[in-house]
Amino acid sequence: MIGKAGFWTRSSTVLCLGLFSGLAAQSALAADCPGHPDAIGTERTIVVDPREHPRIGTMQYPETLPLRDHEVVLTFDDGPLPRNSDQVLQTLADNCVKATFFLIGEQARANPEGVRKLVAAGHTIGTHSQTHPLTFHKMPIEQVEKQINDGIASVSAALSDPTVIAPFFRIPGLLRADGVEEYLAAQGIQVWSADFLADDWHRISSARVYDLAMKRLDAMGKGILLLHDIQARTAAALPRILHEMKARGYKIVQVVPATLQQPATPTDPQDWKFNPPSESVPIARWPKVPNFVYAETDTLAAPALSDFDSPDGKLLLSPEPLSRARHGGVPLPAEPPWPRAMELPLQTASVTLPVPAESLFAMPEDAHAAFRVTPAPRVAVADADEDKPKRASRGRGSSKYAERGRSRARIAHVAPARHGLHAAPSAKSAVHAAAAPRRPVRVAALKKR
Repeated sequence: MIGKAGFWTRSSTVLCLGLFSGLAAQSALAADCPGHPDAIGTERTIVVDPREHPRIGTMQYPETLPLRDHEVVLTFDDGPLPRNSDQVLQTLADNCVKATFFLIGEQARANPEGVRKLVAAGHTIGTHSQTHPLTFHKMPIEQVEKQINDGIASVSAALSDPTVIAPFFRIPGLLRADGVEEYLAAQGIQVWSADFLADDWHRISSARVYDLAMKRLDAMGKGILLLHDIQARTAAALPRILHEMKARGYKIVQVVPATLQQPATPTDPQDWKFNPPSESVPIARWPKVPNFVYAETDTLAAPALSDFDSPDGKLLLSPEPLSRARHGGVPLPAEPPWPRAMELPLQTASVTLPVPAESLFAMPEDAHAAFRVTPAPRVAVADADEDKPKRASRGRGSSKYAERGRSRARIAHVAPARHGLHAAPSAKSAVHAAAAPRRPVRVAALKKR
């Protein structure tokens, strides 16, 4: 029964689980499907304890249902919706297949007859919140609790015996959160994710739903398949999916909660892993470390120091100084056998590096002559007018200025003599005077002027 606070109580779980013992037997006999020789049927039923494994589905959790290879669990969300859900229900009945349905509270209140049809057909009934909000991962925990409890209450209201509802819950949109999972685990409700999808909530064709379901099933090899019974594309693709599953050797498995009369199916912890380690494959399991048990503790005796031909042990344990330690009765040498570095006496810098005397830098007087620069003697050059041939006058103006320049030169030469000034000729002037030929005075030219 649902408690006053709206959550699933332990007593209601026990009553609910009692009803599923009969459903499990019915599912076990469903493989024989009268009137449908090509039906895939239901191979077996797994009984699980929600408290031992509170979260399943490898899309989000490390554990999944303990399925064997090529075993499939069919699950349907968001129903019931009369037209499409009834078609899905009929296809399952024609194939004697038992599935798990996660119902929305509002859908159950709007279509209570659809809920009762599912129960009458022997399917497992879980819940999927009250209004299917896609905000479970960020809602306050008070709103989460209300969505969960109201959904359970709405589905229970459609039944005369609400204890038939299994403590299974799927979070809308698989938008999990730690607070949500902790609350469900505290109520003994198992959270279901999935192992693979068929993307049937998208706007795709029924052929595409079939292709995705079979392709992903072949890739996984087994697992929980998530579908939506409210979708027309899913209802159209389901007969072909079940037919192909049988052709490829897959088996359908139903899941029910444990009861006092029918306990959980015996399993090992590794069975809840999708790929459990195998003893036959060496690389699948880390080798176990053997646990040796020794009969006698003194099997491996510790060696004595006398067994070693070395004084190291005695030196480390001896309270005597190192110089007094003996090896085989022979005293150890006081000094090591290898040569020691010689200690050189230190000397002052003045003795090691003497100051040079001033006489070392003295130079003779004539040594400076080698560094003097003597100007080269200048060679007297004769007057260019005597060497060059006379050029023809190019005009009156040019000869006029030439004669004027020569006259000024003669005046400057004789002017000191007129004033009684006798300048001593320099050595340079004497050299030029001796080397240069005397030029005749052109008296005729002066007279013409």
